[in-house]
Amino acid sequence: MAKKQTKNKKQSEVWKKYKVEGDTVTRERSCQRCGPGYFLGNHSDRYVCGKCGFVEVKKKE
Repeated sequence: MAKKQTKNKKQSEVWKKYKVEGDTVTRERSCQRCGPGYFLGNHSDRYVCGKCGFVEVKKKE
């Protein structure tokens, strides 16, 4: 019997969504509609929720 072939899976990068400042851990942006468990995707000009489609436009500096 031959070995079952597996695809190379990309590791989860949830750890990139948190910031460690001293002894505290803070979350990056989370969705206002879905709650604190859903992060907003960071694009060049906006933040977008992958679940509900909520869009938050970045302010120009």
